[in-house]
Amino acid sequence: MDKPYFRNLFRPELKEPVFVEGLPGFGNVGKIAARLLIEFTQAKLFAELYSPSFPDYIIVNKNGICRAPRYEFYASSAGKTHFIVLTGDAQPSIEDIVAHYRLCGEILDFIQEHGCKLLVTMGGVPMPRPAGEVYVAATSSKLAVEIMEKGAVIYGEGKIMGATGLLLGLAKSRGWEGACLLGATTGLKADREAAFSVFKFLMKMLGTDVGTSFKGKFKGNYWRIHLLNVVATWQKKKERRFPKNLGFVFYHHFLLWQA
Repeated sequence: MDKPYFRNLFRPELKEPVFVEGLPGFGNVGKIAARLLIEFTQAKLFAELYSPSFPDYIIVNKNGICRAPRYEFYASSAGKTHFIVLTGDAQPSIEDIVAHYRLCGEILDFIQEHGCKLLVTMGGVPMPRPAGEVYVAATSSKLAVEIMEKGAVIYGEGKIMGATGLLLGLAKSRGWEGACLLGATTGLKADREAAFSVFKFLMKMLGTDVGTSFKGKFKGNYWRIHLLNVVATWQKKKERRFPKNLGFVFYHHFLLWQA
């Protein structure tokens, strides 16, 4: 493999889907939030993206079957809103700037073919004492204010690393609209609470009925507990793949994708 390539499983029928990205990063907030969206819209995997810029390890399932690291694209709908959800195992090395630009360009070309007109990226922002805040950066001041009025805090004078930031910036250069939602987290471990806050705010921002419909199935606070339990169970399955006595650097890399 000398360049990124897509493996298409089927072509979903989507109408102006919202593209939502959640990849490994600070506290794995984006990735966990994406998994919540996939779980509760019953999204179907329709495409995979492989790249020689991904880390040099393989992923082994519970049956001992291995595969290369990849990005995964899921299709789903909630009410009248259609989604393409991107998540994955890892991002390229932070030093490989060209790879980040190339992959993000490939992703934008791909979702453009499926009619995406709005994108939302999700991640974590390190805070010493997080309290459930969700921060927003957007491609226009109008959109940023609209999202702020729904309860987000403007993320000002900072940087957003990796695909979570770069996808948004490159989308703006193409004249697209989009926003980045960042959950406050210490970043020291997989932060399910921060991810839940981002997921919940995403539903509110888009005006979909995903949260409401599932909340009706679980009285009071039970639906929230159910959501977090789903992610916790999924995380434990990941954790069982690797012993905890790995070297610090080696284990740190796996923490970036285990959520």
